Parts: sequence; structure tokens; C-alpha cells
Amino acid sequence: MKALILIDIQNDFLPGGSLEVKGSDAIFPIVNQIQSKFELIIATQDWHPANHKSFASNHEGFKVFDQTTLGGLKQTLWPDHCIQGTKGAEFSERLNQNKIEVVFRKGTSTEIDSYSGFYDNGKLKSTAMAEYLRGKGVKEVYLCGLAGDVCVYYSAKDALNEGFRTNIIVDGCKALNEEVFQQQLKELKGKQVRILKAEEL
Repeated sequence: MKALILIDIQNDFLPGGSLEVKGSDAIFPIVNQIQSKFELIIATQDWHPANHKSFASNHEGFKVFDQTTLGGLKQTLWPDHCIQGTKGAEFSERLNQNKIEVVFRKGTSTEIDSYSGFYDNGKLKSTAMAEYLRGKGVKEVYLCGLAGDVCVYYSAKDALNEGFRTNIIVDGCKALNEEVFQQQLKELKGKQVRILKAEEL
């Protein structure tokens, strides 16, 4: 079976959000339309405590997008975003959510960031998404959402490492840095990740 994974389609990553991904509202016609092609649809949700250490506001003398280390790993410091229970953390009302079977929340530990929907950045804890997919008999996953160069990219890498045939629906993604995303797509293609457009489904 194949599954569609909707990555972090939350208000804070959309126009007007605290960590806006430019042009991100353009994905809605695509991510809503393709849902009819899948039996199983799941979603990931960034779900940070307010004192999350990936937020620049929690580091004195640092500003947004500065680099530091967190849990021994290189860390970009972000604006406060997707704080648990806030409007910014909610899925956009423009996203068709009726077919989403389950939501996997990530970034819940204050001490480490979580870009991938499968694990935190240090692979210390699993979200159990891989186990869930395997339990459903899923062999192949299709990813889209926000941001392409961060959470979609790292989720795709982990999906591959977990043994799933992995596809990225590229026109259902928007990136913070489009140039970086294009390089990442080349890298993933070299690892047998299929990069396709919605019309190819």
C-alpha cells in the first residue's frame, strides 16, 4: 500500500505566520486534490513548547537564523513558531483534513529539534510513524508540505532509511531556500527517491 504524508501544513509556515515560507499558500490546490489518489493519509505537526531551545528568543544575545549547537548538533535558531495550543500551530483551515487518519507531533522536547516526522534530529526518540506505516502494510510513501528544504527533506531521508519507497511531490512543497531545496532533490534522486509532480500520480 502507498501512503501520503502531509508535512507541517500549519499556520506559522504560511503567509503571515511567524516562520513564513514564501509562496506556501500555492500548495493548497495540489495537496487537497491529490488526496483522492491515496487510501492512507497521515500528517506531521510541529508542536513546540514555548521554551523550546531552537527558538532564538530563548538564547540571550542571539538572533533569528543565527547558528548554535543543541544536543551536540548544529542548530539554526528560529523565530518562535508552532507553539503548542496556539493558532500558529494549527493546521490551515484551507487544508482538507477529512481524510487524515492520524497526526504525528514532533519537536515536543525542549532540548532538541525535530525536522523529520520520524525522529528528532539526534535520533534519540522515534515518533513511531514508521511502525505505524508498517503496521498498515505501507511499502511506499509520498511526501509534500512545508518546508521543502527542512522537514520534507529530512522526513524523506528517514523514510528511505526506514525502507520505504520514497517519493516527493515537488509542486506540493515550498522551501525556505529554493536553491538549497533543488540541491537536496538532486541528492535524494541519486538515492532513488522519485521526484514527481502531482499530475504524474
